[in-house]
Amino acid sequence: MRIFVTGASGWIGSALVPDLVEAGHHVIGLARSDASADALAAAGAGAVRGTIDDLDVLRDAAASSDGVIHLAFKHDLAFGGDFQGAAEADRRAVDALGDALAGTDRPFVLASGLLGVAPGRVATERDMPAAEGSPVAVRAATAKATLALASRGVRSSVVRLSPTCHGDGDNGFMAALVATARAKGVSGHLGDGAHRWPAVHRLDAARLFRLAAEQAPPGSVLHGAAEEGVTLRDIAEVIGRHLDVPVVSVAPEDAAEHFGWLGGVLGLDAAASSTLTRVLLDWEPVQPGLLADLDKGHYFQTPAATG
Repeated sequence: MRIFVTGASGWIGSALVPDLVEAGHHVIGLARSDASADALAAAGAGAVRGTIDDLDVLRDAAASSDGVIHLAFKHDLAFGGDFQGAAEADRRAVDALGDALAGTDRPFVLASGLLGVAPGRVATERDMPAAEGSPVAVRAATAKATLALASRGVRSSVVRLSPTCHGDGDNGFMAALVATARAKGVSGHLGDGAHRWPAVHRLDAARLFRLAAEQAPPGSVLHGAAEEGVTLRDIAEVIGRHLDVPVVSVAPEDAAEHFGWLGGVLGLDAAASSTLTRVLLDWEPVQPGLLADLDKGHYFQTPAATG
């Protein structure tokens, strides 16, 4: 298949593109810069220049492809405090891509998230988040709109990714926790640290997106969770051991001061099952789990000093 990938040079995309190429697909990636276009060429893929705000570019690229995998999201905008704006930009992009694919029976795979799907219990693929009145509701609505494309002749699916999508080079939640522990001199967890987060290695996640494009039935909800739930306390203990700093409990009221932007999500208990996904697509994660990956040490490397 000729597959158009947004976010193709990002954290998941840079693992997905080689996986797709190796599987025999022809990949065209959305590239915001010359560096992104060069990275795609080095991976054996083509490039179309633009951003997710260039809706005509998205429509044309989708219309000329056999399928679309939409990974791009304005994480810089979201982490900068405007999650609403990032989610709304994502919705506009999804609507443009969906319109271009309507009536074709071609695959459209959307990257979404597992945080907040079913707080306090193990979420399954059958659960739908209820986050009305919050910015997260916009992204949840986008996922529902993607699934609804199945009624318009699109083989649509949504991959809900673990908040911890780990691996060498990760600059996400785990890297932020390590940086906070290094800066504060303590490795903190919120309250008793029993909050659970699902986790998946980026290479296992990339393969799931490929399988979704190749096989997922219309309207499928898929869970990118290799591990159902790793406690924040266990994570803090590994970080503390590697940095040789104490492991401490941080009171919920001090979360924002201690963890910064992370403080708003560390209190979520977000365990999630991927049993239905594994059965549906014969997806079996093979990469190291989160704690084993942390123990490899790459999260704790610091840039060499230059003089």
